[in-house]
Amino acid sequence: MDLFEYMRSTNMEKESPLASRLRPVTLDEVVGQQHIIGRDKLLYRAIQADKLSSLIFYGPPGTGKTTLAKVIAASTSAQFKQINATSAGKKDMEEVVKAAKEDQGMYGKKTILFIDEIHRFNKGQQDYLLPYVEDGTVILIGATTENPYFEVNGALISRSIIFELKPLEQDEIKTLLKRAVYDKEKGMGAYEAEIDEDALDFLAELSGGDARRALNAIELGVMTTERAASGKIIITLAVAQECIQKRVIRYDKTGDNHYDTISAFIKSMRGSDPDAAVYYLARMLYAGESVTFIARRIMIHAAEDVGIADPQALTVAVNASLAVERVGMPEAQIILAEAAAYIACAPKSNACVAAIGAAMHAVAETGNLSIPSHLQDAHYKGSAKLGRGTGYKYAHDYPHNYVEQQYLPDGLVGRKFYNPSDNGHEKNVQEHFAKIKMKVD
Repeated sequence: MDLFEYMRSTNMEKESPLASRLRPVTLDEVVGQQHIIGRDKLLYRAIQADKLSSLIFYGPPGTGKTTLAKVIAASTSAQFKQINATSAGKKDMEEVVKAAKEDQGMYGKKTILFIDEIHRFNKGQQDYLLPYVEDGTVILIGATTENPYFEVNGALISRSIIFELKPLEQDEIKTLLKRAVYDKEKGMGAYEAEIDEDALDFLAELSGGDARRALNAIELGVMTTERAASGKIIITLAVAQECIQKRVIRYDKTGDNHYDTISAFIKSMRGSDPDAAVYYLARMLYAGESVTFIARRIMIHAAEDVGIADPQALTVAVNASLAVERVGMPEAQIILAEAAAYIACAPKSNACVAAIGAAMHAVAETGNLSIPSHLQDAHYKGSAKLGRGTGYKYAHDYPHNYVEQQYLPDGLVGRKFYNPSDNGHEKNVQEHFAKIKMKVD
């Protein structure tokens, strides 16, 4: 490196974002994720011994996936190559593989390939890597914010160890913020700034475990706040509030957090917890989820988990779906909250789900059983000659509008598919059938 290259790289480092400058070089500098990089953990031992197999780091933004990859880069004797899946193509991978083969063949040197945002690669791109991961040409380290079991080739997953990174704890965020403010070498210590304890608590809490978000806020605060009479830059609670206006909810409409949130929403309604149901509804709305998507899930849930225990639940859900389309946000959130709370509070029954499931199984098992002739259509000329509809008993001609006759095909007579529960209106259904059948008997 000549003098000009050195000066250029030094200036670039000084001008790079705070989060990048503070990125640790060794494992001991890493804050958080002790469940995978504690001294007694597999990953710590593997990095220290420089004995890595293919890895996938999975976790929300700002939890240290790229940081761990950089630590590995600084610790390994292997060649370390990095590409980003948002911009890299097959040609980039071909060049890495070619160089890796040469290093392995000529020098016996391994190559670690770090792919940031690996979930952005399509199936073909992931398939291209597979044989080279399998034969050890490259050791793959993938980083993804999405559940790899949804987004990454199953064959790659089977050849990798998956480590899930968790959002940082508030105390861990506070440690990073103090390092950012007071560290004169990598942080902003040269600015002679101070941060109040309540501002520290606020930023740590509102960052939601995302270290990058917290560090970006503190960098903005230091760079834009005027000095006090003492000559210091004081990061107060008011400054912190200005620098981090609104909490960012981790919610990708195509990712696993989308499915986790809607799953929690449905399970809360099923579990008769209106408070949790409305909370998860709020999370989805806050993150910009489609109100029509939420309304569809409420309609499905009304039929699936409430059913005839409260037949009004489906009516409420359908009307809510129509209303949100006509009204739109922000008022639609009130309509959705009413529907979700109503269904959460309603008596529950999955008897209709069990009924259709059992009936579908019976159809698959028995095939096209003949429909009893007395139930067949008799509204066409010549039907009587074929015996269609002959002997059918019209229920309204009998007391209580009920008469015993065979409805199921031969071979299924006596099978029960719908078994009403003791909950809500279904108890009335039980009593109704018991009453009319007793009167017939």
